[in-house]
Amino acid sequence: MLKVLAKEESIVELAARYGVSRKTIYKWIRRYEKQGLGGLIDQSRRPRNSPMRTSAEAVLEMIQLRKEHPTWGPKKIVAVLARRHPERQLPAVVTVGRVLREARLMKRYNRRSSGGLSPATPSYIPSAANDLWTVDFKGWWQNRDGARCEPLTMGEAVSRYVLRIQLMIRTRGEDVRPVFEDLFERYGLPKAIQSDNGSPFASARAPGGLTALSAWWISLGIIVVRSRPAHPQDNGGHERMHRDMRFELEDRAAATLMDQQRACDAWATVFNQERPHEALEQRTPAEIYRVSPRRPSALVIGDYPDGCRLAKVSGTGNISYQGCKVYVSAGLRGYMVGLQAMGSGSEVRVWFCQVLLGAFVLGADATLEPVDNTPNGEGLKASL
Repeated sequence: MLKVLAKEESIVELAARYGVSRKTIYKWIRRYEKQGLGGLIDQSRRPRNSPMRTSAEAVLEMIQLRKEHPTWGPKKIVAVLARRHPERQLPAVVTVGRVLREARLMKRYNRRSSGGLSPATPSYIPSAANDLWTVDFKGWWQNRDGARCEPLTMGEAVSRYVLRIQLMIRTRGEDVRPVFEDLFERYGLPKAIQSDNGSPFASARAPGGLTALSAWWISLGIIVVRSRPAHPQDNGGHERMHRDMRFELEDRAAATLMDQQRACDAWATVFNQERPHEALEQRTPAEIYRVSPRRPSALVIGDYPDGCRLAKVSGTGNISYQGCKVYVSAGLRGYMVGLQAMGSGSEVRVWFCQVLLGAFVLGADATLEPVDNTPNGEGLKASL
């Protein structure tokens, strides 16, 4: 540096010898000219002023939000702070992440590659509120008094609105139906309901996979959609909601079932009205959801293929046709099914609305058998 000032060596030669840029050499020359030899000592790069420095009050609020909602990440916390304090200058998402990591409330994760796999493409894609409701049992846990807690969860797919979390003592169809009767009165009817293939929503042994519960949905004009077996990603939004419940409800089990139901109701209120959702552009489900204008009424007769003759399913699950008595399903007792004679042959197809239940051949030992296009193939299937 001194040789440069004494013009014994050029800046270009000095930069080449030490492997630095000429801009760096000029910086050190200016420091020397202003501060002398003291200016050549390494200085802190920390800015003198930090106008964006997070206040202690804001830090405490971030930490409190994370403790109350351990599944909320920095983006959600920033969105909540924006709603609570519109007059404040908000911290950046990375700042909130740093605060949470320093408080040991969040770990840094490396993003995993999906391995080139694309998500499953459903055959029924909703586009507006109440196009599709989702339902499932979360999986039981024990309250602190040892009682078994079995949450039935129902949500709206487009808005992510949690319609209800109902703790059930039993999981049979006759116990679940009153819950849906109340939901239909309060929120109206959806166009479709999606479930997994388990009881009481579906039955692998019943024609068309219909149970008494899903047959009732169809009788109201609701499409029944089923996820593929062992593919929870087909109902990913609902499964994500269950994951949040795992950390915020199950890990904080209440003392009694009554206390747990209150906690579930309060959690659903926060989920709907306070928790921002990235897929909703950080809006809350309550800002998107609207009650369905479709109201429950008498049974819908439904559309049947041309040429169908209607027959009533008896109390034992049987139908009678041209002297044949054929067992259909106990879940369809009291409903009308459509009988479609196929051409000039003796095969008769049985329909429940647009759901093909199977076919039988006229004869003394007529038995309903599945046919190739009964809805049980790959992908998400709509039963109508």
